[in-house]
Amino acid sequence: MDESVSLAQLAHRLEEVVGELRGIPVDVERLEDSELVRQQIAQAARTARELRAMHPVGSPEKGRQEQQSRRSVLDALQQGMQMRTIIHASVLDDPRKAARIRELHAAGDLHRVVDEPVQQLLIFDRAVAFLRITPVAYSPGALVIRQQSLIATLIDLFEQTWAKGREVTEQAHRLTPREREVLALIAEGRSNSAVARSLSITEAAVGKHVASVFAKLELPATEDDNRRVLAVLAYLRGTAR
Repeated sequence: MDESVSLAQLAHRLEEVVGELRGIPVDVERLEDSELVRQQIAQAARTARELRAMHPVGSPEKGRQEQQSRRSVLDALQQGMQMRTIIHASVLDDPRKAARIRELHAAGDLHRVVDEPVQQLLIFDRAVAFLRITPVAYSPGALVIRQQSLIATLIDLFEQTWAKGREVTEQAHRLTPREREVLALIAEGRSNSAVARSLSITEAAVGKHVASVFAKLELPATEDDNRRVLAVLAYLRGTAR
């Protein structure tokens, strides 16, 4: 593939692949039932030695489901599965999701971050791929692909996107444009209520942005340190980007 192909073009080509799959009778199966999709993914995971994954947004699972998903990934890594995961940068805007991703990355599920749209995709070994029917994150149903030429195309798209991605450890501290705006106003000595008035957002929203900044800069609450001052110092030094 041409190395000059952009991530946006890769995403478009992936959508074209979806269109080409329609009408193929043997090696592509269309599943509308999300529970059946989960069952087939679990079955593929039991014997696979390698997983390539793309996730456009964070996991929709919460509470116990999220803990079970995290545990299953850690168990698979312990049993020797090699994993690489591409995520959209917006996933790291949620401190809880960012912390989980850093944990999985450290455990061996290597992550890279991209800014361009990606499709939701799982490729187990070079044997089977699961691709969402529509390019909407976590929409119902999926295409189950076993045709080798199409799996090779999907792997090629994955590898091109992976090569263009940023290391998740590099991205983890990167602030969103809104977080940088909030931090810049705090650096001017403004309170949360003053920041809220300046940006025409609620004070609660400012509080969430401030909490996210503290999490990304790894500034835990302690009796000895003022996190607002430390965050401002990081901003002024240019280490809070």
